[in-house]
Amino acid sequence: MPELPEVETVMRGLAAVLQGHRIVEVDLRREGLRFPFPPGLARRVEGRRVVSFRRRAKYMLMRLDGGESLLIHLGMSGRMVARRAGEAAVPRLGPQGAASDARGHNAPPEAHEHLVLVTDHGWRVGFVDPRRFGAVDLVPTEAEEAHRLLSGLGPEPLDDAFTPAVLSAALAGKRTPIKAALLDQTVVAGLGNIYVCEALFRAGISPRRLADSCAGVRAERLVPAIKAVLAESIGAGGSSLRDYVRADGEVGRFQERFAVYGREDEPCPDCPGVPPCQGIQRIVQAGRSTFFCPKRQR
Repeated sequence: MPELPEVETVMRGLAAVLQGHRIVEVDLRREGLRFPFPPGLARRVEGRRVVSFRRRAKYMLMRLDGGESLLIHLGMSGRMVARRAGEAAVPRLGPQGAASDARGHNAPPEAHEHLVLVTDHGWRVGFVDPRRFGAVDLVPTEAEEAHRLLSGLGPEPLDDAFTPAVLSAALAGKRTPIKAALLDQTVVAGLGNIYVCEALFRAGISPRRLADSCAGVRAERLVPAIKAVLAESIGAGGSSLRDYVRADGEVGRFQERFAVYGREDEPCPDCPGVPPCQGIQRIVQAGRSTFFCPKRQR
């Protein structure tokens, strides 16, 4: 599933193509994805100008000039495909040229493309989702935080307001492993399996350690580690492991920098060959693979 850096990367790509432009056509090719599309979706979006974008956890919000926001969740296999109307290939997102054909009917559809937006400057953006676990909804912009998918989320990990004190308070009294606590979207929003593994490694904290024991000094190491690994991944365009590609058709590169994730039995990058280090180990927690160095992470 795309995690926070991948969603942020896709959102930035969409903003480069759509922001400031008008949606002239909405083509719905099924009744919905994980949930039905909202009533009158095409009618409510067509003719609206894209004002701005915002990410909340793993959700993208495309704000329209009519006072509504299009909420997009990529789910497990969703991706956004941006191209010039009529073009079969997916070009890189770059400088925006003059508008050509503003209607999208002459563009061959992608496989599993369920929603298409066509703009007044000749771009089409499609939501491709083979497994249909993604979601699209409309929400009043002023009430975004009250949406059922957003209302219970914890703080954004990249916000200045996410501090060691805030994390410590959220972990107080939690007797679950710290790995599970960080995946709890009410504790901190947007973290997934990959980046929790990487952040715990950087902070030197065992994924099996109880969450409430990570308040205080350990939280002071963990919060900067979370922020750093997310920022670095965004700078690398996210991590491409299975289905994820950016809106311009390129893949992310952060997987080339993983310290532990997916590296079972490989040498630890911080203590290779140092006894008693036996390399990166994999355990299963709540049905998810966890990768860590037992020597470095305590």
